Amino acid sequence: MGRSSAALRQVLRSYGISQNKLAVTMGIERATVYKWYHEERDPSGETIERIVRALIVLNPEAARAFIQAFLSDLVDGCDTLEA
Repeated sequence: MGRSSAALRQVLRSYGISQNKLAVTMGIERATVYKWYHEERDPSGETIERIVRALIVLNPEAARAFIQAFLSDLVDGCDTLEA
């Protein structure tokens, strides 16, 4: 599966945020977060934005870490991108 699921799993583990806590904060079923966490399904682009917003509520540093982990290849390559 994709990078978003791996980034989410890494951040939830690192910051001690449970799948249930994220699900409750997002107002979704825990089973949905479980599927992302276990790479059974990747969240959509719109859902990634909702994940970031929920992580900001739970732990702003975790939100930053998720963005960094998810976009690391793009962020690392910014110096070589042309406008």
